[in-house]
Amino acid sequence: MGICDGRVVIITGSGRGIGREHALEFARQGASVVVNDLGVAQDGSDPSDTPAQSVVDEITASGGSAIASGHDVADWDSAGEMVQLAIDTFGGLDVVVNNAGIVRDRMFVNSEQAEWEAVLRVHVLGHAAAARHAASYWRAKSKAGEAVDARIINTSSGAGLMGSIAQAAYSAAKGAIASLTLVQAAELGRIGVTANALAPAARTRMTEEAFKDMMAEAEEGAFDAMDPANVSPLVVWLGSAESAAVTGRVFEVEGGMIGLAEGYNHGPRFDKGARWDPAEVGAVVADLIREAAVPTPVYGAS
Repeated sequence: MGICDGRVVIITGSGRGIGREHALEFARQGASVVVNDLGVAQDGSDPSDTPAQSVVDEITASGGSAIASGHDVADWDSAGEMVQLAIDTFGGLDVVVNNAGIVRDRMFVNSEQAEWEAVLRVHVLGHAAAARHAASYWRAKSKAGEAVDARIINTSSGAGLMGSIAQAAYSAAKGAIASLTLVQAAELGRIGVTANALAPAARTRMTEEAFKDMMAEAEEGAFDAMDPANVSPLVVWLGSAESAAVTGRVFEVEGGMIGLAEGYNHGPRFDKGARWDPAEVGAVVADLIREAAVPTPVYGAS
């Protein structure tokens, strides 16, 4: 018996890396899995259908239940078709794990419009589309009087929470995902849907290139803190019935560490009770900055 017995899960970008580990662990915990992946390179080029089917084959060979999906999750209609595939194949849908993403590392001053459009499309629209179609399915069930115990699990990043040098588009997209999660949690809780996000640190095609030394494999016999499989237990728990009381949270996970990210909160304020003269503002801002917590540095900043 696993903690996700009988649940149906869609995992986007699950042909490799962290997503693959999510798919394998959900299957080990009894879930039926839609393994979605276009098989693209880390910059979004060269699509192939091989990775998703390979993961499906691994799951079914171990006695699990899975089906491959080559749907483009950033295409509104295609994402809807993927949701319908899960429902038609497994009789329902309980969890959407939005994991698909690409990266275009570039200093902001050198960034191009096409790079921004590609990154924002895959991350932001790619997170919104499948969850939107799933939410419509869950709302219809709720209106029909059926109990809903569903999950949206999004993938943000430390880059989205604190920023990262040479990753302006990626950071902006991942920050948007964290905000999207808060809205989903607030709007969908009344119909039995939770929404949470994670900011994982693990070895993937994206991180191996950017952080080669940090992401190196551990010596034989030592705990490999950057193994992407370390991220999946939290994700699977969030997808289970046990997590029903947890929503609107962003988790940081790295190796054996699970933490909660504390995002924007109202900080120090001063109300004059009247309109400010521009010449007065500087002194007030200086006082507010002195009272406020020191921000976490941007990743990669010296």
